[in-house]
Amino acid sequence: MNALTMKAVVAHRYGGPEVLQVAQMPAPSPAPNEVLIKVHASAVTTADGMMRSGKPWFGRMMLGLRKPKHPIPGTGFAGQVQAAGAAVTRLQPGDRVFGETTLGFSTHAEYVTVPADGVLLPMPDALSYEEAATFCDGPITSLNFLKAVAQLRPGQHVLINGASGSLGTAAVQLAKHLGAEVTGVCSSRNVGLVRSLGADRVIDYSRQDFTQQGKQYDFIFDTVGKRSFRECKRALTLQGTYLSPVLSLRLLGQMLWSSRFGKQKAVFSATGLRPEEELRQLLQELASIYKAGKLKVVIDRQYPLEKIVEAHTYVASGHKRGNVILAIGL
Repeated sequence: MNALTMKAVVAHRYGGPEVLQVAQMPAPSPAPNEVLIKVHASAVTTADGMMRSGKPWFGRMMLGLRKPKHPIPGTGFAGQVQAAGAAVTRLQPGDRVFGETTLGFSTHAEYVTVPADGVLLPMPDALSYEEAATFCDGPITSLNFLKAVAQLRPGQHVLINGASGSLGTAAVQLAKHLGAEVTGVCSSRNVGLVRSLGADRVIDYSRQDFTQQGKQYDFIFDTVGKRSFRECKRALTLQGTYLSPVLSLRLLGQMLWSSRFGKQKAVFSATGLRPEEELRQLLQELASIYKAGKLKVVIDRQYPLEKIVEAHTYVASGHKRGNVILAIGL
């Protein structure tokens, strides 16, 4: 196993997309409780870009102060088990699997090792590698926010800001699945896409400002972190909640203030830092929702490993629709 080599994306410093390089290096060997996975597809996400740049700065407390602790980026993946450690019994070579490595990163490579009892599940038969690789970005984050954090109930009103991105396309569908009335906010070119995903109402942000329309929502899920809690308060019900997966010092201050004063709340949740058992349960639920035909994966572009700089540059442009994929071992 030690003789196995692989291509991998590496970043030895923080910076723009140009810090990413493709290198040949030894493939990892699985520990007794791990499986070695041949990666077929991995997602390239907005969060990957933030980790690559080392911004916001306080994120480096976990990522590495001066440079990334884990030089190979990427967390979500889909692939096949190549080898299993001596203590692994539930998986065997050839099994199709998907999941994420959380703070272990390292999925933008031809091989990765993952604990067999980690955030790892067998793939549903109808799910492609490209689709499965996205599940631990937009879908799992959106399900966490809408179900676990907001505890969204049938009949409640939710607005999804950034409804055409990875989180947004999943959030629109999952909110409908949970029985909510859904309003999506996106650009003109994505109105049809968001409506096709089940949104009851779609707002083109270039034409209308949802905070100025007089309509109020039980939850505003700002998937892109573009509108502040202060800006959104007038569009929230008296006990409404602003949800965002994008942490900033401003949001941190708003969370602390709203936790003590007033009935409207600002809430952040780091989905990837939840216990692995909870993440695995969320992933299992997503697989069930997919099997029931209630979740479609939107893929914008696919790139080979060698075009990782181009992939990050496109994601950083802020214009992607749905998901961007690294097609690695297909």
